[in-house]
Amino acid sequence: MAWLQITFTLHADKVDTLSSVLENIGAASVTFQDAQDQPIYEPELNTTPLWQQTEVVALFEQTDALDTILKQIEQEFGSVPTQRNEVIEDQDWTRAWMDEFQPMRFGKRTWICPSWHTPPEPDDVNILLDPGMAFGTGTHETTALCLEWLDLNADLIQDKVLIDYGCGSGILAIAALKLGAKQVWCTDIDPQALMATRENAQNNGVEAGIELCLADEFTPFQADGLLANILANPLMTLAESFSQYAKPDAPLVLSGILNSQTEAVIESYQPYFVIDEVATKNDWCRIAAHRVR
Repeated sequence: MAWLQITFTLHADKVDTLSSVLENIGAASVTFQDAQDQPIYEPELNTTPLWQQTEVVALFEQTDALDTILKQIEQEFGSVPTQRNEVIEDQDWTRAWMDEFQPMRFGKRTWICPSWHTPPEPDDVNILLDPGMAFGTGTHETTALCLEWLDLNADLIQDKVLIDYGCGSGILAIAALKLGAKQVWCTDIDPQALMATRENAQNNGVEAGIELCLADEFTPFQADGLLANILANPLMTLAESFSQYAKPDAPLVLSGILNSQTEAVIESYQPYFVIDEVATKNDWCRIAAHRVR
């Protein structure tokens, strides 16, 4: 079976209306994507903003009904937005999705492997992790930067108790435990992230080293190290709190920071931490530091 895919480009304030029209006239699915490479990095809490120029992608079963569909859109929407169309041949969509995710190496010996793949280097540190609802499968630059730091600085976390603040999928905590950490306290504002972390830790055989709690229920203590891959604004707000969560000389790894935000984040942390390194990957950076004595 083939599908007719029609992609419309229009302003964000008209997207919901067009989406409703497309569903009313029989679209099998309607999805949104960025039309002008304008990523939304830090949306307001409890909001789901759209890109100013958004592509609305609709799939129809009737591959020969383009003219009819466009006329219906004109009648119900008032006009036909800029559009392009193509016929897409059917395929095993599950297989195609799985094929997109291949094992990835970070640093010298740490791998993230989807569960359906055999680890390419069985004797290395292999983390089994499937793409899911929570952030953190290694594909984003910020996660990659943190994994690389853990791999290259495994000696600093041997037998240590760490905090993973904003744990997402638990990927950093799992990597830390497999690289030799003794225990990792995982916190997040999203209960689903804690559920994902627990499941992923179980799948990797490190659940005994994981402690879970919501961020607003976290009881502060001084850890041997702290990881936080969240976003620049909350990181700056948390600088003083993080100084209370870290022992003297304890390493601190921060990410989720755009290159343009680096100096502001560093300024927030310099009263409490010595900045050791700033590493970048595309538009993102990682800041490594240690607690002032």
